[in-house]
Amino acid sequence: MYSFYEFFAGGGMVRMGLGPRWSCLFANDFDHKKARVYRRNWGDDVLDTRDVRALEVSDVPGYADLAWGSFPCQDLSLAGSGAGLDGHRSGTFWPFFSLMEELIGERRAPKLIALENVCGTLTSNGGGDFAAICSALKLADYRYGAVVMDAARFLPQSRPRLFVLALRKDLDLAPGMTDAISSPVWYTRALQNAYQKLDDHLREHWIWWPIPEPRVRKTRLENLIEDKPTSVIWHTSKETQRLLSTMSDVNLAKVDRAKRSGHRTVGTLYKRTRADQHGTKTQRAEVRFDGIAGCLRTPAGGSSRQLVIVVEGEHVRTRLISSHETARLMGLPDDYKLPENYNEAYHLTGDGVVVPAVRHLAKYVFEPILRHAYRQMKEAA
Repeated sequence: MYSFYEFFAGGGMVRMGLGPRWSCLFANDFDHKKARVYRRNWGDDVLDTRDVRALEVSDVPGYADLAWGSFPCQDLSLAGSGAGLDGHRSGTFWPFFSLMEELIGERRAPKLIALENVCGTLTSNGGGDFAAICSALKLADYRYGAVVMDAARFLPQSRPRLFVLALRKDLDLAPGMTDAISSPVWYTRALQNAYQKLDDHLREHWIWWPIPEPRVRKTRLENLIEDKPTSVIWHTSKETQRLLSTMSDVNLAKVDRAKRSGHRTVGTLYKRTRADQHGTKTQRAEVRFDGIAGCLRTPAGGSSRQLVIVVEGEHVRTRLISSHETARLMGLPDDYKLPENYNEAYHLTGDGVVVPAVRHLAKYVFEPILRHAYRQMKEAA
């Protein structure tokens, strides 16, 4: 049994991804709506709902193998404020990491630290925020590296996210793990550029994590769509026609091709604000039929809610994506207890971590390293 801390825990999707071999010693999230969901699914014994800034190291119990922190992305997102790690939300990385430093001072340093955030972390403040994270890890005596994992490798959702993985400097990589690039799938151009911008003293502590590619995904969007959702209703024909009327010629052509395909076609669409040929901003509906949903995002206004479109011949139906569909797109099982309120459910899932991505990291990085570490400790005893 391995142990972990789960900071910025949300509904416990990291806990779900790590699985039954892992014991949660401490969880923290100050969002009380998310906390209610966490308790419904995991109980109340380890959850602390204070702001991470209010926590003391004495609040964090025991010795954890892993500390996970999915700190807020708003100030690091390309659509965000641009404040980066100096922002009020994304800046919560610093009190989180201060707790890690205090654990180190008490000789309770986690063997592994994992951070998850949007890929904008790589470029915010000209790469300075990413360098600051690496510098903090280096000064705390951790080696580190990063991967960009897209949920589309596991589930039919386009959702690339940055994972910074750090290993305590006194621990070894497991046998068979080398620090050579094994798969370019996880190392995007943006990540490699961010690495090249790091100072030499930061690159010296870098690990290119040798994570294998997952099996080819077989699940498509249509496999996850509910015919009779309970959290949303299908649009009227007039509402659907109104949506279609806001499509550009390019997007209408996609719908026409779906009509002529001879089979049921499922896609998703977003409402976007675009400039027309005269520079006037107008709302457009943009559709995709590639078997993959767009990235789930927290609903900040109607334009950010993803919609489902189903085309069967000349019959076209549309509606909001359902709560259970968003959960499935994050890898949550159908028995996971979602909020009853639609917006709360969408916010929870859209702000979460993809469950099978966490499992993949656990299987190929965390658990091999920890097995090796505990084997060495046993041999040395």
